[in-house]
Amino acid sequence: MRETPARAAWLHRRHLLAAGAALLAGCTLHPDRDHHHAEAPRAQPLRHPVRTAWVFSSGGPRGFVHVGVLKALEELGLAPDLIVGASAGALVGSLFASGLRATEIEALALDVQPLALARIAVGAAERLSGTAIAELVRQHSRVQLLERMPVPMACVAARRADGVAVAFTAGDVGLAVQASSAIEGQFAPVRIRGQQYVDADWTTPLPVRVALALGAQRVLAVDATAHLDRTPPGAERYRESDLRKQALVQADAQHAHLLLKPDFGYWVSLSREFRQRAMAAGYQATMAQAAALRALHGGAD
Repeated sequence: MRETPARAAWLHRRHLLAAGAALLAGCTLHPDRDHHHAEAPRAQPLRHPVRTAWVFSSGGPRGFVHVGVLKALEELGLAPDLIVGASAGALVGSLFASGLRATEIEALALDVQPLALARIAVGAAERLSGTAIAELVRQHSRVQLLERMPVPMACVAARRADGVAVAFTAGDVGLAVQASSAIEGQFAPVRIRGQQYVDADWTTPLPVRVALALGAQRVLAVDATAHLDRTPPGAERYRESDLRKQALVQADAQHAHLLLKPDFGYWVSLSREFRQRAMAAGYQATMAQAAALRALHGGAD
């Protein structure tokens, strides 16, 4: 069924009601506690040179598109030397980096109840906590520490004090993804070694320059944001926000050697139909660039 503004509003109301029920199932006490133990996430230099990096953007529900991209890349027999992800991109990317097959991530993406990933943040200014996101990642990841991933992984979060993008390349993968997914104003920040970290969506939604700073020579970037040249009627109130996000994305996209921007419509939801559509669009857009992708990974200019 086509996502219209009226249908999107109805789905939003339904999801809010479901969220209320889901949130009653759990809460997080002391959401601002400092994580300063030995396995707390940290930024450290990579141990091996990076030739090709895959960069996955933030995007909330739009991040399901990354699953389809991974499925196509895997079918093409391509592999990166580094994965860099922000928010949803960090979640999907870290599972793949840990050794999960794309089909396994696809099955998880279709089965997971997104609303169950939010818990009440007791004592925080924000309503929600993302501790369940960390638990989901730990449960399904084949490796618990970023520095031990079969494919090096960088989870990008924004340091709340100054907005600087920080690439966590070592430590607890679940906590790193939680920090990268802590939507400012909605989810409680994650305090790590004395600093609060939030979702990089409003600072570095497509962290291509982070990948280059980590030594990547070639970058495949996957942009999950909307195609604003095809913004539908009813979306005018989001225009200013969309334009701001577009400017942030373009600042990094211009540095990518190959950019994928699958199109699966403007309106989003948490429905199974939407997830399937987003993943299918990611798969198709990637397969359409098979020759360019092989060249990128093979070293051809």
